[in-house]
Amino acid sequence: MSTAPQTETVPQLVAAWSRITQHLSQDFLGGPRVLKAAWVINAQKGATLVFVAALMLAYRNFSTAAWVYLALHGTYGLCWILKDVAFPDPSWQRRVTFGGAFISVATVLGPYWLFPFLLISDVLGPRAPPSVPLLALCVGVHTLGVAIMLSADCQKYFTLRVRRGLIDDGMFRTTRNPNYLGEMMIYGSYALLVGHWIPWAVLAWVWVGIFLPNMLAKDASLSRYPGWAAYKARSGLLLPRLFPAAAPHRPEPVAGSRPA
Repeated sequence: MSTAPQTETVPQLVAAWSRITQHLSQDFLGGPRVLKAAWVINAQKGATLVFVAALMLAYRNFSTAAWVYLALHGTYGLCWILKDVAFPDPSWQRRVTFGGAFISVATVLGPYWLFPFLLISDVLGPRAPPSVPLLALCVGVHTLGVAIMLSADCQKYFTLRVRRGLIDDGMFRTTRNPNYLGEMMIYGSYALLVGHWIPWAVLAWVWVGIFLPNMLAKDASLSRYPGWAAYKARSGLLLPRLFPAAAPHRPEPVAGSRPA
């Protein structure tokens, strides 16, 4: 006789906050669900290249920092669309109301465009240009972040097409959320390039208000699968765990059984 794994629960406050944000981003103001969430996200990601280029033209700012930002954030938007075409995230295929789309743009997607505006416009006044080592650091962090995010999403998409359950190898071997880690590195590189506290405030809101509750909810969902305790002990919620904690013996699956 097998014993069902002990499942985890999301803290009540986090669960309540998740329900609020889900309602606002999907059902705000009610009405028909005409738009896919992916369409809203892809529109903002794809238009970033045009938006940044337009800022450079409008403010006649063709500095090295502006060109580097255009290359980084602009091409990332194209990478995102390529990812959505090749291995789309099922969670972004849900339908949302027009009000939900507006909330997503107003609270997350739109504020991301503050980054290039602050860098390229003259709203912050005269500022010293970013140093060459800082530019190199931003390019390196961004490149690594894109590689981590795309690799993790690709592995997740094709693995779940074959089997359901824990994904505890490859990009997910030492961190349970490599896709979030890559995304944070990407936008962190933009904030570094801008060199102002406002982008970091935007990221703090997104990372704590959206990413963290999603990661905790994911942990609670995965805890129902056999092998969860051992996987959690040797992996980090976000950052890779280089020195795994001692874990209980990983139970062998019962013959003929499969996770729900």
